[in-house]
Amino acid sequence: MKNVRNAMLCLFLIPVLHTYGQVGDLKLVDWKPKSQLVVKETDITKPKYPVIDIHNHLGDLSNTQTYLEEMDKAGVWKCVSLDGRSMGDFYKDHLKVSQEIGGDRFIVFFRPDFSKISEPDFGIKEAEKLESAVKMGIRGLKISKELGLIVRDKENRVIPVDDPRIDPIWAKCGELGIPVVIHVSDPKAFHTPIDEYNERYDELANNPSWAFYGTQYPYSKEEILAQLYRVIAKHPKTNFISTHMGNLAEDLGQVSKWLDQYPNMYVDIDARISELGRQPYTARKFMIKYQDRILFGTDTPCKATAYQVYYRFLETDDEYFDPAPSHHQQGRWMIYGIYLPDTVLEKIYNKNALKLLGMNDMK
Repeated sequence: MKNVRNAMLCLFLIPVLHTYGQVGDLKLVDWKPKSQLVVKETDITKPKYPVIDIHNHLGDLSNTQTYLEEMDKAGVWKCVSLDGRSMGDFYKDHLKVSQEIGGDRFIVFFRPDFSKISEPDFGIKEAEKLESAVKMGIRGLKISKELGLIVRDKENRVIPVDDPRIDPIWAKCGELGIPVVIHVSDPKAFHTPIDEYNERYDELANNPSWAFYGTQYPYSKEEILAQLYRVIAKHPKTNFISTHMGNLAEDLGQVSKWLDQYPNMYVDIDARISELGRQPYTARKFMIKYQDRILFGTDTPCKATAYQVYYRFLETDDEYFDPAPSHHQQGRWMIYGIYLPDTVLEKIYNKNALKLLGMNDMK
């Protein structure tokens, strides 16, 4: 009789467990938890000081007017577009459209054409082209992460960041007094297997082409970073903005060592508040200590709502909020504001950029 009662109880519990205990049925990619925390939420639509966005991509010239309107909504004074490509002389069109629509609100940086690196005197010729571009209004140089990872020469070798054929370009930037915004490698998680240990699994599973792990990439992240810092050491008269917080936002201790070692190195915060905001104590101390070497950037085509997440991170002590609208979901975690002092904010928002761009007379 007891066994019969137990069997009947099991039959009763099966539909109950099916209804209320679907623990094993939910896929991780479908899990979108809503926090039950009740914490302060600060709505900041405009920054405390005018903003210069040192890192953006505005190469879709058909959207230039929209970019300007979003900048106005968000209190952005000037925005740097890193899309002034040398290839096909696109930088000329970029300058023309940006100036016609935005006047001096947009600043365009030059991007070398590495498809020609195997041609004789590549570096010298591209440096001469850069000098002419600066006379037209170009204000800096941009190097994308393809260098050291993807771009190959005619011998099919991946071009290292410190390839001597590029040296004339770095030197020319120092001679012209223009900064180099340089992005090498990607977040540490992008250089590891997309498996159960990868902290950015969601992002990479949805975008597997973003991963740089495998034998087709001859240089590790560590070696690519070493290449970059050899370039910075070799060209002390050129100012380098090592983008995405020194290209190593996960290890601010190492970035501190580089800043201490290389006085011509600067960093920007673009697309990395998701990393900085999960280490708020460390990030706050770092940004106060190196307040003269940090610049504001977003890496997100001008959008007021994206800028406002950055302002909240930098200006408030809000807790546990979602950084995704500032760029996109980069990890399954929330961030915390670092409530920087006003003097630090003003430097990061515009003063440091004005200095590097040689535009102090505009303040």
